[in-house]
Amino acid sequence: QVRLAESGGGSVQAGGSLRVSCAASGVTNHCMGWFRQASGKEREGVATIESVGRTRYADSVKGRFTISRDNAKNTLYLQMNSLKPEDTAIYYCAASIWYECPGMGRDRYAYWGQGTQVTVSS
Repeated sequence: QVRLAESGGGSVQAGGSLRVSCAASGVTNHCMGWFRQASGKEREGVATIESVGRTRYADSVKGRFTISRDNAKNTLYLQMNSLKPEDTAIYYCAASIWYECPGMGRDRYAYWGQGTQVTVSS
C-alpha cells in the first residue's frame, strides 16, 4: 500500500524560504514529484525527480526551488527560496508507477499525499 505524507508547509513573507517534506511508503525508486494548486486554479507540476537524481522544474520555479530525495529514508523534499505571493498554494507530493518520470501532467501520477498549505505574503 502506497502512502505519501507531506509536512513543513506554513506562512512566510515574500523573499523568504520554506522546505516541505514528503514521507513515502510503498514506493521505492519510483519517479516522484511536487505539484501545487492555488485557489481557483488547476493543479500544476512544480518539479519531478527520479531515483537516480535526474530532475525537472516548471519554468516558474527554476532557480528558486530545489527538489531532492533521500532514497534511504524514502523522503522527498522541496526547498523553496525567494518565495513570491504567486507561490501560495497547497503543495502535493505525488508518485508515479514508473521509474522514469513521465513529465508533469498530473494524470501521469497515481499516488498523492493530502497536501500542505504554503502561504506567501507580500
